[in-house]
Amino acid sequence: MTISVGDKLPDVTLVKATENGPEKVSSSDYFKGKKVALFSVPGAFTPTCSARHLPGYVEKADELKGKGVDEIVATAVNDAFVMGAWKSAAGSDDITMLADGNGEFAEAVGLTMDGSGFGMGKRAQRYSMVVEDGVVTQLNVEAPGDFSVSSAEHMLGQL
Repeated sequence: MTISVGDKLPDVTLVKATENGPEKVSSSDYFKGKKVALFSVPGAFTPTCSARHLPGYVEKADELKGKGVDEIVATAVNDAFVMGAWKSAAGSDDITMLADGNGEFAEAVGLTMDGSGFGMGKRAQRYSMVVEDGVVTQLNVEAPGDFSVSSAEHMLGQL
C-alpha cells in the first residue's frame, strides 16, 4: 500500500551521512517535531537526479526554509557513503542525506520501482513529500521517466 497524505511515516532505520561517518536514525524519531521537505531519487549520481533534482533543492533551500521548512532531506536506495559523496560533489549543508541502503523505507512507504532493466535492482521511485511532525501533508509521485511534481519548484508552490 502506498503512503497517502494524512498518513504517519512508518518507523524504519535510515542511515544519515555525516562528517563523522554513518549514523543510524529511526524515521519516527527523526521526523518528529519538525517540518521536513523530503525528496527521493532512484539513485545518487544518476543523470536527472544529479543534473536537476538535487540542484533544484540546493538552489531553492532558502526559499523552502522561508516557507517554514525546518529541514530538507534527500533519500535514495544507496549506502551512506555514496550519499555522503553525492552531497560533497553536488549538494550543500542545507540538504541532509538519509541513506535507505536496503530499500526498507521505500518499501514501507510503498514507493519502490524495479530498475533491473538498468542494472539497478529495486529502488525508490522519484517523489517528494512534506512531512510535518511525522505525518505526510503533501505527496508528489512522478510517473515513470518524468521529473516535474517532485521538484523543489513544485513543492514551493504547495507551501
